[in-house]
Amino acid sequence: MPVTAHIESLGHKGEGIALVEGKRVFVPFALPGEDVLIDTAGERGTLLEVLAPAPNRAEPFCPRFGRCGGCQLQHMDAAGYAQFKTGLVVNPLRQAGLDVQVSRFVTAHGAGRRRATLHARRDGAGYMRLRSHDLLDLDACPILVPALARAPDIARALGAAIGECDLAFTATNAGIDVGIRKAPRAVRAEALVPLANRLGLARLALGNEMILLRQQPSVSMGRSEVELPIGSFLQATAEAEQVLADYVIAAVGKAKSVADLFCGIGPFALRLAETARVYAADSDRPAIAALDKAARHTKGLKAITGKARDLFRDPLTRFELDFDCVVLDPPRAGAEAQVREIAVSKVPRVVMVACDPKTFARDAEQLVQAGFILRDLIIVDQFAWSTHIEVAATFER
Repeated sequence: MPVTAHIESLGHKGEGIALVEGKRVFVPFALPGEDVLIDTAGERGTLLEVLAPAPNRAEPFCPRFGRCGGCQLQHMDAAGYAQFKTGLVVNPLRQAGLDVQVSRFVTAHGAGRRRATLHARRDGAGYMRLRSHDLLDLDACPILVPALARAPDIARALGAAIGECDLAFTATNAGIDVGIRKAPRAVRAEALVPLANRLGLARLALGNEMILLRQQPSVSMGRSEVELPIGSFLQATAEAEQVLADYVIAAVGKAKSVADLFCGIGPFALRLAETARVYAADSDRPAIAALDKAARHTKGLKAITGKARDLFRDPLTRFELDFDCVVLDPPRAGAEAQVREIAVSKVPRVVMVACDPKTFARDAEQLVQAGFILRDLIIVDQFAWSTHIEVAATFER
């Protein structure tokens, strides 16, 4: 039975929180201060009507918002949106005992996301519906770069040929790169070659196996052109990569020797090598190979030493950390083991980029306890209208 409720606050997933009969209920697309009509099922609420809207409520620009699970925050105005995302970073830091001011909130949506994963099912292709494993069939997604405008149609065509699967799309300098994931075991890879050709894909891969290569997918990083390995990490927007790289370069400053740890295919290493010697390490061997090749074919760079190394199990020890500066860009799990070694080393400066505020706060606390000062914390919003956020900060002894 529908009930009237008052939204008290926002949860970390962007859902409004109401008290119904003394229990917290999480209501997507509701804002603090609003009176709403909702259906409840345990701690989940479904918004039926906004009875008294908050002043910071905005009109969503996508007609599928509210049904599609891809975006959660289009109903917020710009100020409320920035405040919510800033809280995602500041709150975990405060819980770790670090009272830090944010220097800048940078909107880095750019031309849109150059990476997306779509699901192909019998009833179409698109993203999953909100709070559901049911598909929302899409004809377009307005937060993708124009180069991926055909992605839903491509996903439908491949899904029709393969069956249910997930498809990872990347817009590259050579065209659209597609990786098939979670496909039925009986897929005949060779049968997909004519279809991939008709679809005009630069590359099609099934898992880690390349099915078709019409043109090697590549991305530009500083002066370099980097061939993109199958499945390797790439920042969601080109603008965010540039913003983060500019931050890292400025924070590293005049350092002559730099360790770029969790370096991926080299978005920082290749730019830093214009002025400094770089040791670059990552567990992704194909990424290191791509970085090495790009470095060899780029004129005017100082030496880049690329190493495939699992920094979770085998971090650089305090005795190996003989660098003027260390750059860290770990995945969501953070860099706990590596930070532990940095804390007892003589490294004078650390520049950290992170995509998970909670593990960033944990690692930042460890560095501060070791005598580092956290400064120039910036928030980079590349995951538009979602509850994901990127953060960068500098730590100096």
